[in-house]
Amino acid sequence: MSFDPPLYAPGARVRIVDLAKTGHVRVPHYAREKVGVVERYGGTYENPEDRAYGRGRGTAVRLYRVRLRQQDLWPDYAGDPTDTLELEVYDHWLRPEREQEVNDA
Repeated sequence: MSFDPPLYAPGARVRIVDLAKTGHVRVPHYAREKVGVVERYGGTYENPEDRAYGRGRGTAVRLYRVRLRQQDLWPDYAGDPTDTLELEVYDHWLRPEREQEVNDA
């Protein structure tokens, strides 16, 4: 398994993309297409989405802890505007925040 350096540094703004995968995935629907901030890099692991189906053994993916604002996840959120949620997200679900804007231009 390869141990590549992290793609995103703490503080990087990233979009959690919707890969439209079904079955065993590690990203909840409510977080897809939302923008958050990388809290920290969590290391490199075998891809659990592939391992769940007995394929991709040895495929390395990087794991990040991403912080999202609650009000960005749920528009009707009535709690403190500083409330956040942290998710662990593998790199294949992440893109730089601005990538979509560049590709749409």
